[in-house]
Amino acid sequence: MMDAIGLIFLWCSVWPELDHIRMKQRLKLWKLPSDSLKSDLLFVIRIRGLKDMHPRTRKILNLLRLRHILSGVFVKANEATLKMLLSVEPFITYGYPNLKSVRELIYKKGCGMIDKQRAPLTNNNVIEQALGKYGIICIEDIVNEIAKVGSHFKEVTKFLWPIKLKAPERRPLLTKKPYKDGGDSGNHEESINELIDKLN
Repeated sequence: MMDAIGLIFLWCSVWPELDHIRMKQRLKLWKLPSDSLKSDLLFVIRIRGLKDMHPRTRKILNLLRLRHILSGVFVKANEATLKMLLSVEPFITYGYPNLKSVRELIYKKGCGMIDKQRAPLTNNNVIEQALGKYGIICIEDIVNEIAKVGSHFKEVTKFLWPIKLKAPERRPLLTKKPYKDGGDSGNHEESINELIDKLN
């Protein structure tokens, strides 16, 4: 009879492979409807994932800069991005943030990357030094560039450190069950703004 340690080892080795199989099934079934993009902007939050993921899943999360649970990033909504999000959907939640959510996230939790170090956005000189060449010189310029997905969206999001969110009250763990089935993962669409309010 297999002992407890053997069972744990077997589970830990099998689960990441199941994750990879399910990823391929999701991608195989997925088609992008022509009217599916309700906004050019998405906010993506990592909600799960430690040892129960395939290396490819971990690589995609790292490409999205979602290396930690309850970290969030702004991304441009397009077919390539949605395909990446679908690949890691059980470990993330995402949706279309409104201007209010963008402003509150950046003002309350926003940090920039200066010399590979995290720097709070409390001084406009820091912003001007990093983004002034693009005409972005203050925190409100950052908010507008993100919210409108402007021509320097890529440079601004690269400058911004992934936003660190707080754990939800009275609910310590967000589930991998899809949002459409009563869980937390996947596309919240406009309802992401309610979740942002709870986590910000």
